[in-house]
Amino acid sequence: MFHNYFSPILRFLICFVFFNVFLGLSFTQTTTQTTGTLIVLNKSEASASLISLSSGKIVATIHTGQGPHEVDVSSDGKIAVVSNYGIRREPGSTLSVIDLQSLQVTETIDLKKYQRPHGVMFLPNGESLLVTAESQKTLLVVNVKIGKIAQAIETGQNVSHMVVHDPERNRAFVSNIGSGSVTVIDLQTSEAVGTIETGAGAEGIDISPTGKEVWVSNRADDTISIIDTKTLEVVETVECSAFPIRLKFTPDGKFVLVSNARSGDVAVFDAKERTEIKRISMKMAAVEGKEERLFSDRFGESPVPVGILVHPNGDAAYVANTNADIVTVIEIESWQISNRLPTGKEPDGLGYSPLEIQGQVVK
Repeated sequence: MFHNYFSPILRFLICFVFFNVFLGLSFTQTTTQTTGTLIVLNKSEASASLISLSSGKIVATIHTGQGPHEVDVSSDGKIAVVSNYGIRREPGSTLSVIDLQSLQVTETIDLKKYQRPHGVMFLPNGESLLVTAESQKTLLVVNVKIGKIAQAIETGQNVSHMVVHDPERNRAFVSNIGSGSVTVIDLQTSEAVGTIETGAGAEGIDISPTGKEVWVSNRADDTISIIDTKTLEVVETVECSAFPIRLKFTPDGKFVLVSNARSGDVAVFDAKERTEIKRISMKMAAVEGKEERLFSDRFGESPVPVGILVHPNGDAAYVANTNADIVTVIEIESWQISNRLPTGKEPDGLGYSPLEIQGQVVK
């Protein structure tokens, strides 16, 4: 019999272990499951990995142009547009339009003289796309439906990198790394209506769900500037180290997540209080061969977290670690890492589609 072979203490330990395993399994089963498809751009492979969020597996890999950096998806989830930034000695000047149902690039839009396209964002009409062109210090409005540039608006600032849209006032906010500023552009008049000095290396940018604030991460200053979208003034500057490079609001507007490339972690800010409340280490090191990548060995063994995407349901955040070839999944309720998704080489830009794409699992 069982009691003849085990002491009371040993029986207690066995029961304790089984009880905790049961709790662990129960927790895994009751955790909210995210759905849809995550689009991950692999800069060093000129490709986009499509990952099923239900299975955590890559279901398709699609070839893009050289140096794909950022991606945005149409509101119906059927079309993704990728900015092909190019590589060090060969600046890019194209956009790849991907049909997420047929899993094919249906068009490559030639931006002509406008080089180093980077930030991309669909406008509410679903046909037009905002695109930054770094080399020409310009914001483009591209009609994706016909594959043509509709507007070209100069920022007058160096390295115009990322862009967000204020739908209430129909304005674009462009972060300019080289000038440490944000350019505000009226899309109705096609004119720059203001330049806001933020801090050295202004790069990451997002607008609050209410549209009242724009947050900008100044990577060289280790700060975040908070801009009032009505007055176009910096209302507060908060510290955030080290090398804050991207930031994203949660859908409810309560939190802002900031990826820090040098320190290899994600900072969580209370958006209302404008204070840091949590640090989440990526808990991994860079892979071999990082010297060939954009940031090379600039940050030592940091996995270099850059791109951030928050699932529309607000349950999870995804962080692309460009020097580790992994997307880290963070459960927002607990601020714990819940999964790590393998990608291609040097993942960066992230996009989301609600479509459950039926591809072939890539092993």
